[in-house]
Amino acid sequence: MSRVAAIDCGTNSIRLLIADIGTDGRLTDVTRLMRVVRLGQGVDATGRLAPEAIERTRVALTEYADLIRETGASAVRMVATSATRDAGNREDFFSMTREVLGAVIPGAEAEVISGDEEARLSFTGAVGELDSARGPFVVVDLGGGSTEIVLGDASGVHSAYSTDIGCVRLTERCLHDDPPTAEQIAEARSVAREKIGEALAHVPVEQARTWVGVAGTMTTLSAIAHDLAEYDPEKVHLSTVGFDRLRQVCATLLGQTHDERAAYGPMHPGRVDVIGGGAIVTTVLADEFGARAGISELIVSEHDILDGIAMSVPVR
Repeated sequence: MSRVAAIDCGTNSIRLLIADIGTDGRLTDVTRLMRVVRLGQGVDATGRLAPEAIERTRVALTEYADLIRETGASAVRMVATSATRDAGNREDFFSMTREVLGAVIPGAEAEVISGDEEARLSFTGAVGELDSARGPFVVVDLGGGSTEIVLGDASGVHSAYSTDIGCVRLTERCLHDDPPTAEQIAEARSVAREKIGEALAHVPVEQARTWVGVAGTMTTLSAIAHDLAEYDPEKVHLSTVGFDRLRQVCATLLGQTHDERAAYGPMHPGRVDVIGGGAIVTTVLADEFGARAGISELIVSEHDILDGIAMSVPVR
């Protein structure tokens, strides 16, 4: 058995998984953590990572490095996704990660992965516990700056596409008021439909039987849909939300103020101001999957790209 660490640094959050990998390749969690650092703050508008966003990420990564040292993980893989792919000053970010992670495991640093690899890692992590008879699966990783849509089954990934729309990017681009105006919501839906349509031109979701959603927007929507008093990953994992209930929750969130959204027990403080953008992308996906594949419910998985990263770590 080997102990490894996986770090996923996205547009909105940075997450850590330390896990033991058995001889059968299965993961046993040692610890999972998530910190909202908003690395992608303003990237859509400026094309650069804000210094304060890099500093927030450094603080969280230092905490993670300490845990990696304390738990005795022998190897680490850190991947960076949409925000760093887009940033003109991304070397500032990578220099920081080399300094922090290299102090724990020599030579360790972050790597930018392509949208295609991001999609494949998400698929690997998401469907591991699902009955293969429910496939083909369409797995959606709705992040802060991009959304990955992957079609596959027990034999692996058949097609995948990453489109540059996510909860942070859509919110910053379109949803400027609190709550957003009808005109802003309509504009955001139009942008989301265009970007999702672009992805579905490459991914034949008509073949899918089951939709699996991963990442913070999807898990939060499910927790609210099931009226959880607080966020409970065990209750959220593999929970199901019918489309009628999903649309109801999304519409309610879009009509609420910041304080009203923040009052939900399962709502992470760092997600309050961007959940509306995520809700719009989610409802567009529901519309498309219903019309194209006859799918009528969303299954939410707590296991996602982070698990896929951990399973890809070369063990010593």
